Amino acid sequence: MGVMKRVQLVFKAKANKALDKMEDPRETLDYSYQRQLELLTKVRRGVADVATSRKRVELQMNQLQQQANKLDDQARKALGLGREDLARDALTRKSSAQSQLNDLQGQYAQLQAEEEKLTVASQRLQAKVDAFRTRKETIKATYTAAEAQTRINEAFSGISEEMGDVGMAIQRAEDKTAQMQARAGAIDELMASGALDDVGGRRDDIQAELDQLSANSDVESELRRLRGEIAANAPKQLEGGVGANGDGPVHHGDRGQSQAQSAPYAPPAPTQNPQQAPPHQAAPPQAAQSAGIPVSDLPSANDQPQDGEGS
Repeated sequence: MGVMKRVQLVFKAKANKALDKMEDPRETLDYSYQRQLELLTKVRRGVADVATSRKRVELQMNQLQQQANKLDDQARKALGLGREDLARDALTRKSSAQSQLNDLQGQYAQLQAEEEKLTVASQRLQAKVDAFRTRKETIKATYTAAEAQTRINEAFSGISEEMGDVGMAIQRAEDKTAQMQARAGAIDELMASGALDDVGGRRDDIQAELDQLSANSDVESELRRLRGEIAANAPKQLEGGVGANGDGPVHHGDRGQSQAQSAPYAPPAPTQNPQQAPPHQAAPPQAAQSAGIPVSDLPSANDQPQDGEGS
């Protein structure tokens, strides 16, 4: 029995909480005002019914009064004619009508008093309903303003349900954007490092490293070749093996003059003796002429040892 009472109490508490959450004070006030209007209408209808009954009693009273007066006249006429029996009968009927008239007068007085009470009650109820209507509208306006202010404050503070959903959606969008940006940056780094170059299959990192070493070796070989060509072309430019315009070889008679005009004299390195030239390097034409050595006796470019020979 105690368990059932507790179940009923819990059920009533839950129902009361649910109803309180669902209840709107404005709707409750409107419903109360509607009920008061219905009650006022019933009171007014009761006043009208009492007034109608009073009017009917009043009509009956008038009829009985007319009937009593008529019987009184008939009794007078019967006595005048010497018919005392008729006069007695008329007076008997008059007495009965008078008795009914007296009863109706009592009822009329009661109905009149009841009508007055209902009229006063109707007026009081009307005033109460008017005051309730004014207060109802004031309460509704205040409640609406408070509800709007509460929603605005909740929206500003971000604790409302709608703004909370919007904030969560924005947070999810920002998280997804950050995740996509991080993924894009990671893919860019992998592509830059070459980890994602092989799209068609699995990448062989050993072969890639070997290819890189081979490419570096090719670069070094090409660099050594270019250095050798530059070193080989330097004595030819000094000896004048090729004309200034690339027209072909220059004769030995004109070699000193061409080299003096086209190829400037390159001074030797500071570490060497300026009076002596390296054994594989030809002396400049101007220096040979100043020393009294014919230009034709100078060694040609073909007499120079090649790169890597005689070393």
